[in-house]
Amino acid sequence: MKFMLTALLFAALALPAGDPAGFQMWTAAQLKGYGKSLAPKIDPKTKVATENLFQHENYRFLLAHREGSGEAEWHEKDADVFVVQSGSATLVYGGSMVDGKTTAAGEMRGPSINGGAEKKLGAGDVVTIPAKVAHQVKLDAGKEFTYFVVKIGK
Repeated sequence: MKFMLTALLFAALALPAGDPAGFQMWTAAQLKGYGKSLAPKIDPKTKVATENLFQHENYRFLLAHREGSGEAEWHEKDADVFVVQSGSATLVYGGSMVDGKTTAAGEMRGPSINGGAEKKLGAGDVVTIPAKVAHQVKLDAGKEFTYFVVKIGK
């Protein structure tokens, strides 16, 4: 009996204690639900709604839903990874930001980009944008675009 109790105690100690710090998972259904819940929260001026989903150490996750083109952005320390959930858009990147203004430490925004390259994005596409690269998401009139964003800081 004593041996049995000791064996059970060691077996219990060997069980995983739960997910490690920083572990997170979202199902496709959860992300789709988040996207739908963002549509009514669209800011009429910027035509975007975002929801922060999770942050750990030097990375964070958010979901963005756009119903219009965004401003150009530039991040000194954060790289962005976009995973397109639905819709389509044109990503303009590189070049130089027009009339960029500092909006927070290490962050700038402006109305557009001069001389940037363009890539069409659609559902299922993944794109990485390094820190210090200007970028802008542009939508065709009447279109919507929902994407999962991973921000990775230095």
